[in-house]
Amino acid sequence: MKKLSFIATLLICQSALALILPERSKNLSLAPITSEDLPSEYDFNGIAKLSNCSGSIIKFSGQRMNTPAILMTNGHCIENEGRGFLKAGEVVVDRNVLFAAKIYNSEGKLIPVLSEKLLYATMTNTDVAYYELNETYEDLENEGVDAFDLDTYMPIVGMNIDIVSGYWDRGYRCSIDGIIFALLEGDWIFTNSLRYSDQGCDTIGGTSGSPVIETGTRKVVGINNTGNRQGGTCTLNNPCEQNEDGEISVMLRSYGQQTYNIYSCLTMDFRIDLDKQDCSMPK
Repeated sequence: MKKLSFIATLLICQSALALILPERSKNLSLAPITSEDLPSEYDFNGIAKLSNCSGSIIKFSGQRMNTPAILMTNGHCIENEGRGFLKAGEVVVDRNVLFAAKIYNSEGKLIPVLSEKLLYATMTNTDVAYYELNETYEDLENEGVDAFDLDTYMPIVGMNIDIVSGYWDRGYRCSIDGIIFALLEGDWIFTNSLRYSDQGCDTIGGTSGSPVIETGTRKVVGINNTGNRQGGTCTLNNPCEQNEDGEISVMLRSYGQQTYNIYSCLTMDFRIDLDKQDCSMPK
């Protein structure tokens, strides 16, 4: 281990972010398939297939069925109008977009959805984006799609989790074996990151944006986003961990990010208000 300050560490770590985008090309025809083609041990109902990433339909606690549904993926998965990845400290709020995806329903069929508004996206502290769909939760339910519940609490060490990827039509199962004070990659710092156990969750490119689900439930407790591939320190595909004392360590693991903190910024009618008192999301 070596000890570095945040500033010194960032001067070293100026390489591109280790984002688990697809590692090879894939024909994303999004042709409907049957549930028999999906691994039966994982719940694909509500899992999203994007052109470059994965995602899920999530529902805020208490949200009504007649309101527009929310699709959650990584902040690094948005197109960002051709400007590349969001910069450290950058936040997108209520951007007009044209975004299409397909969602698995309870029968394993893919249902098309459309969004014209990116509600929020960031790659600071966490790595998340929320799209407001044109379809309501009722509309999706009529197509056999159920939303996952976005948990209101931080997940705990030892929790058994599933990571379900719509891009690859596959899942991973393991546990959370650490909450990392700071995960450093390039210019980005992720806080309270979820480190997965060393067996079962070696996620690959294209799994970005997959929900982290508490096993045996439909409760989303985080979002999958990165991993260390070669054992390097804070370089491409090699995020490094930093503790409260500034000590740096490297683990050949994959990681997810927190999602519960969006609740601190929600209004009574479930709008995202970054000016709300105690809102903890980057502004």
